[in-house]
Amino acid sequence: MPEQMSTNGQTAVIILAAGRGSRAGSGAPKQYRNLLDKPVIARTLEVFLSAFEDFEPAAVIVPVIHADDHELFQQCVVGIDGLAEPVIGGATRQQSVRNALEQLAENPPDYVQIHDAARPFVTKGLIRSLFSIVDNGTSAAVPTRAVVDTLVRKSGPSQLEAVARDNLYTVQTPQVFKFDEILAAHRAAKHDNYTDDASVFTAGGGEVTFVEGLEQNFKITTAEDFQKAKRMIAGDCTDVRVGSGYDVHRFEGGNSVRLCGIEIPHDKKLKGHSDADVALHALTDAILSAIADGDIGTHFPPSDEQWRGAVSEKFLSFACGRVRDLSGMISHLAVTIICEMPKISPHAAAMRERVADIVGIDVSRVSVQATTTEKLGFAGRGEGIAAQATATIKLPERSIF
Repeated sequence: MPEQMSTNGQTAVIILAAGRGSRAGSGAPKQYRNLLDKPVIARTLEVFLSAFEDFEPAAVIVPVIHADDHELFQQCVVGIDGLAEPVIGGATRQQSVRNALEQLAENPPDYVQIHDAARPFVTKGLIRSLFSIVDNGTSAAVPTRAVVDTLVRKSGPSQLEAVARDNLYTVQTPQVFKFDEILAAHRAAKHDNYTDDASVFTAGGGEVTFVEGLEQNFKITTAEDFQKAKRMIAGDCTDVRVGSGYDVHRFEGGNSVRLCGIEIPHDKKLKGHSDADVALHALTDAILSAIADGDIGTHFPPSDEQWRGAVSEKFLSFACGRVRDLSGMISHLAVTIICEMPKISPHAAAMRERVADIVGIDVSRVSVQATTTEKLGFAGRGEGIAAQATATIKLPERSIF
C-alpha cells in the first residue's frame, strides 16, 4: 500500500497521471496500458524510485490521478513501494500540478520534480543531472530538444508558409524547481491553460536553466507511439532465454480440477499444498528456469503454511515480476497438459486467455496443448495429471554480466 506523504524537507517528485489520453485510441488511459508486460506508469515510477534510492532522506513520489482511476492505479502499482497517497488531479494539467503542490505545501520540500507518467524512457542520469543543477543554486532546470524538422504553417488548403526553426525547441519533463518558487508561480498564474510548468514559472518572472534533453524521452501520445515504445524495449532485450518446467499432481476425491486458472468439472480434484494447478506450476517453473532463479519450491516451499490452499496465479505473477525486475519481457509461454481425463480442448481457449491475463501479454503469445499417454503410466491409469511447459523470455544484454 502507498505510504503517507512525508517530505522531510528535501525533494519531492510529482508524477502526472490524471489525463485521459484520448489520442492514444480506445481503451484505458495510456498511462495504465501495458507496454509489453508492464504498465507505462509502473515503468516510469520504477525509474524515479531507482534514481533516488540512495538519497537521504528519500524523495517523496506523489502520483496525481483522475478521481475515477483509484482501482486502476492500485492494480498498476502492485509491488511498487515508496509512493505517497495519490492526489486527485484537476480539469487541466496545470490544475493537477497545483493540487499536488498544495498538498506538498503542508510539509514543504526544498525541491520538486514534475514529470509526465507517459514518459517512461526518462533515465536516472537525466533525473539526477537536473536535480544537481537546482541543488547547486539555480531556481529551475528544464530539458529541451532543438527542433530539427522543417516547420511550415498552413495558410490555406494548399498553401504553406515556412517557419524559421532557429531557437525553436521542444520541452520535456522532468522539470525541476525550487519548491517555494514554483508554488508561488502557480498560485499567481493568470490562467490555467499552460501546458508545462516552465511556462508557468517564466510567466511569473522566474528564470529557467535549459539542458539538453534525450531523444528517447518522448511522451507516449498516440497508438503509433505505443508501437515505437514497444520496438525500443524489444530492441534492447536481445538476450533470449528459454526455460522449461514440469509438474505432477495426483487425483483425490472432488468435483473439479483447476488448470491454467480455470475450474473444469470432473469427478476428482488434484491434491496439493496449494490449489494444485499443475499447469500454472509448470509455467512458473519454466519462467524461473529461464532466468536461473530457482524453482517454485524455492520461493513457495510446501512446508510454509501461508501457501496452503493458495491460488497458483500468485506463483505465476511472482515469476513474471522476477523477469520485470531484470527489465526483461516474456515473449512466449507454452504448456502441454498430459492426462486421459478431463478433456482439455473445450477449455483451451479460456485457459490461454487466463494465462495471458495473469502474465500481461497478448493471448497470441500463449499456447495450451493437451495429450494422453495412450493409457500408459500413472496418467494413463487416471491417477493424476502432468504438465510440461516452456518459457521464452528476453533480457537486456547487460543482465548477463
